[in-house]
Amino acid sequence: MDRQITVPCNEEAVKELHSGDYVYITGTIYTARDAAHKRMYEALEQGENLPIDVRNNFIYYMGPSPAREGRPIGSAGPTTASRMDKYTPSLLELGLKGMIGKGKRSDAVKQSIIHNGAVYLAAVGGAGALLSKAIISSEVIAYDDLGTEAIRKLQVKDFPVIVVIDSEGNNLYETAAEEYREI
Repeated sequence: MDRQITVPCNEEAVKELHSGDYVYITGTIYTARDAAHKRMYEALEQGENLPIDVRNNFIYYMGPSPAREGRPIGSAGPTTASRMDKYTPSLLELGLKGMIGKGKRSDAVKQSIIHNGAVYLAAVGGAGALLSKAIISSEVIAYDDLGTEAIRKLQVKDFPVIVVIDSEGNNLYETAAEEYREI
């Protein structure tokens, strides 16, 4: 089913998303990859505040290429989500409602998604140039010294993703594989 969602959003909006749904996101999302996640995790361990309020927000696991003239961002494809698995439960506990990446997630992340009423979405790998067309603006807001891994605030319109793990723990990667085996 095709769905539209405006972010940030609350748990009720996330619960409307089901594994396998095509979703078009409009609003504000943040980018963060491995180095930024590590730094946020360390900040939390030291009792410090994060540079962004993750509550009701979405993080896109992406490090963009340089912007071409007249564009807010370069190619903006997803990175492998499992590299953030160590850090994800802590962010979900703080109210993060969505993550966008590619690939499988650990069972610990899946259980944390269920416990915290969140969702994991996949963007199509290899389609970064097309995905960048849904990004209206991009601004580095934290960890500028990390270069492409800095945290960015993106404004997006109809950013296309697919629900992989919904708030009830249904996992598209598992159900699709099972359906294929049955065929």
